[in-house]
Amino acid sequence: MGHVDSGNDGAARRRDAAVRAAVRQGIVTADRPVVGLLDVPGIRAAAAALHRAFAQVSAPGTDVLHAFAVKAAPLVPVLRLLAEEGLGAEVASPGELALARAAGVPPARTVLDSPAKTPAELREALALGVAVNADSREELVRLDGLLDDGPLASVPPLGLRVNPQVGGGSISALSTATPTSKFGVPLRDEGAREWLVRAYAERPWLTRIHAHVGSQGCPLELMAAGVRAVYELAEEVNEHVGARRVRSLDIGGGLPVNFASDDVTPTHAAYARLLAEAVPGLFDGRYGLVTEFGRSLLAKSGMVLARVEYAKSAGGRRIAVTHAGAQVAVRTVFAPEAWPLRVAVYDAWGRPKDGAPESQDVAGPCCFAGDLIATGRSLPRLEAGDHVALLDTGAYYFSNHFAYNTLPRPGVYGYAEHQRMEGATGTPSVDVRFVPVRPPQSLDELVAESGGAHAVGLTALR
Repeated sequence: MGHVDSGNDGAARRRDAAVRAAVRQGIVTADRPVVGLLDVPGIRAAAAALHRAFAQVSAPGTDVLHAFAVKAAPLVPVLRLLAEEGLGAEVASPGELALARAAGVPPARTVLDSPAKTPAELREALALGVAVNADSREELVRLDGLLDDGPLASVPPLGLRVNPQVGGGSISALSTATPTSKFGVPLRDEGAREWLVRAYAERPWLTRIHAHVGSQGCPLELMAAGVRAVYELAEEVNEHVGARRVRSLDIGGGLPVNFASDDVTPTHAAYARLLAEAVPGLFDGRYGLVTEFGRSLLAKSGMVLARVEYAKSAGGRRIAVTHAGAQVAVRTVFAPEAWPLRVAVYDAWGRPKDGAPESQDVAGPCCFAGDLIATGRSLPRLEAGDHVALLDTGAYYFSNHFAYNTLPRPGVYGYAEHQRMEGATGTPSVDVRFVPVRPPQSLDELVAESGGAHAVGLTALR
């Protein structure tokens, strides 16, 4: 494809303008041939749409926290932007918690999830006032001990992650509600439901239930079934206790993303409406709600832009060798059926490239044969000096860097259009402004993280 036709024309127009400006302003160059670009107005619009989606189905006054899944884009400026748009942070490691804190996300708007939390992580979360979802019976016992060690000034929301065991989607690695998932307390195992009810009854501080069915590849109906299962468990716990022991439900994230076009489907609004139909009591105001969306908030607002270094042929197949491969698109390279990406083609000046489509491979720079972004893709003829944009890569493609061949992490930049006045007549003109999100990794930094300071260390051992 050259210019990508769009059901979201504003985003597509901004994307084309950003590519032209990135080339003109030297954001991407022959010496800096791959960058990540984030559409800041697109991110703001996605955050606003998420807020509207749940507000439209929730009773007035319902406490709703949308906690962005930091693993989808562990970049401090992105977390700060989302916090400005009213989102919190869902973290799954000490590193992600550190990023959220650096971005200024308040502890009260932060949720810690992980299947392998250490005592130190739990102590830090409790001391800061960060909400914690325990992932197992063993972790719950660990929390018992930490809370018995001494009183806290205030106890943050503490919950148990429950696996509703409603099944998997089309991508098994991303399906977390299967019968044998490593996550959570399995709800349908023998005796598990009774144990869960008892666990809540015995712990007044256990006030939240968490569930996450999965992400890409999981149909909305499966996700709603998982939410309904934990809602029914919360109702059972509260009836057994005779009070509102469970006061909030963390329903995870996982909304799939359409990677076939610019259309945003499904929407958060469609998912919220489905939840309101499948679990009517969820939004009546009796329970606070937490969501943990990641990919669905950012994917459409990002792209990886790379120069074509060479264009060649082999066996009658044209191959464009670019600087965007497994190091930035590891999921697409190793699981192309599950993670196909659209490729938009631009010329050497950053203009959308048209022309008769030809079957071509788009290859990356890594030294293995499978480093292919697209195979046999029908695209306008790519030549050296042209540019390719990997679309819908605003989530995970900037966090899952693959350091094969010691390729540096590319820089990431946010962009937005701004209007300025030209000349004495004050004629309005629209420019694209870029701001750094993450600088490109230097060779010195690569050497340092590869043990450069300890070069002679091994030689001292005999």
